[in-house]
Amino acid sequence: MLSTQPSVVAEVDSLTVPKLLRRNATEYESLPAVTSLDAEGRPTLTWGRLREEIAAFARGLDDLGLRGGQRMIIMGPSSPEHLIADLAATNLAAIPCTAYSTLSSEQISFVVNHSAAPVAVVAGEEELRRWLPVLDELPNLEHVVVMDAEALPSGDERFVSFAQVSERGAALHAEQPDVFERATDEVKPDDPLSMIYTSGTTGVPKGVVLSHRNAIHEAVAVHKLHGSPMHMTNISYLPLAHIAERELSIYMPLVHAGHVHTLADAKNIVGALGQVRPQGFFGVPRVWEKMAAGLKNMLAGVPEEKRTALLQANELLQEGYRLRSAGKQVPAELAERIAETDRTVLAPVRQLLGLDNLVLASSGAAALPTEVQYFIAGLGVEIQEVWGLSETTGAATSNTAGAFKAGTVGRPIADVEVKVAEDGELHVRGPIVFLGYLQEDGSIAPATDADGWFATGDIGTIDEDGFVTITDRKKELIITAGGKNIAPTRIESLLKEHPLIGQAVAIGDDRPYVTALIVLDDEIAPAWAAANGVEAADIGELAGRPEIKAEIDRAVEAANERLARAEQVKRYQLLSKAWSPESGELTPTLKLKRRVISQRYGSDIAALYAD
Repeated sequence: MLSTQPSVVAEVDSLTVPKLLRRNATEYESLPAVTSLDAEGRPTLTWGRLREEIAAFARGLDDLGLRGGQRMIIMGPSSPEHLIADLAATNLAAIPCTAYSTLSSEQISFVVNHSAAPVAVVAGEEELRRWLPVLDELPNLEHVVVMDAEALPSGDERFVSFAQVSERGAALHAEQPDVFERATDEVKPDDPLSMIYTSGTTGVPKGVVLSHRNAIHEAVAVHKLHGSPMHMTNISYLPLAHIAERELSIYMPLVHAGHVHTLADAKNIVGALGQVRPQGFFGVPRVWEKMAAGLKNMLAGVPEEKRTALLQANELLQEGYRLRSAGKQVPAELAERIAETDRTVLAPVRQLLGLDNLVLASSGAAALPTEVQYFIAGLGVEIQEVWGLSETTGAATSNTAGAFKAGTVGRPIADVEVKVAEDGELHVRGPIVFLGYLQEDGSIAPATDADGWFATGDIGTIDEDGFVTITDRKKELIITAGGKNIAPTRIESLLKEHPLIGQAVAIGDDRPYVTALIVLDDEIAPAWAAANGVEAADIGELAGRPEIKAEIDRAVEAANERLARAEQVKRYQLLSKAWSPESGELTPTLKLKRRVISQRYGSDIAALYAD
């Protein structure tokens, strides 16, 4: 399936990230570029000032010995310093790579040694706690720049503060400003831009190397696809090691001279939404699931008359959304009722949530349950689901406000082709397909076939209108002992539609039937218990309460009613501890680490098949 969107190849052809940065600093010098939501009183950086700080840090990195083609590891939450460090390395033609902040010491050792990075930039004490034990195992690492000067270890010349590097670089830049300008001109569109280590759901992470052309084509294509405005506002709260966050908070703002608000802790996103009222908001499915579950739970405490009005309004908007999703016209009378209800009942709710200025709400990284999508649409927020990988620089396909089908991931973006191979695997071709994987010797090995197609590892279909539907990961399909091929993500999504269930993993490979491990939502479960008169101190105690067990039974039954017989969950185990990236069962993007879960809960799984 070839994209139906107008080509953007000519528009992107000569662009690089440093040239876009210079354009913004020249044409939009006084417009806001970056605001920290964590540093009260810290001034917003304008595009002019941001480029000056990037220039200073770039000259400082050059003084430390960072050269073009070398990799630089960054570890820390979203912050102005993080963005400055990343773009400074880019301007030197070095290759910045943000590592997930949840990496263990052992994983840090692998990433730094594999990348052969001579320079690393880390946030502070929390990161250093995991770097210090393996520091002597990193022979290529010459300098560690620490953003928080107070966390700077003493007595080790390898450590230097972010401020010191900037100050030294600012002096060099003041003496020879033309050096930075020449560096901007020397970077070429097909040069490596950045590197992302895959989150490793099935094994050792791989270094995905992207070019300037990859990132800018993606940004321009998505910007035009959705008709996004210039100077768009957003909140950067997901890890910048995630391709979606890199595109949304680094490369897309460069294209449309946007205003990024950095937020270090994603747990504070609810308050940040109310503060910023962004025009663009991206959430991985778990973010939208929690939002929907929280709102449903909150409705329980609303007076009956108001609750009824809100639920009726939600259903009315869902009715219109379902019609449009099916490609049908919304009758004029219904459209008028929807508009009036939206204005009088739901607009105040969106304003309360900080979602009233949204022009683009999107979701990706995993499947978004359609029930969640419908419920949020019933609030007047229509989530455009996308699909892509690090290897495709983010979204290869996307729904839009004018062309969408709920449950699909949309159609290919501009200049991109998607096809289904004989075994059902989706292949992608186009200017967003990455340069290749970094090898231990520093070379980049392409991962496309002779015709330029990249095999994504995702199983899916393409309908007659060109909409792509993802059914599962090729490596994650369950094949039961009876030979049935089953997509676990569908089972898991249906289970998670109940607000009590935070995570679920379907089991059944080489087994006679499907079972599941289920984890309570550590935020929703206590509130649900309190509202239903169930007393318990934590989710560990809640998991053992018969009232909770009975509700989970009902959730499993409801899911099974919508599954084929071979897909139905015959037994399940309710676990007593929440899963998180820190505890190891989830990746930093909240995907299931199935291999880890299978090993860690082997005895629980065995018990489900004991008799």
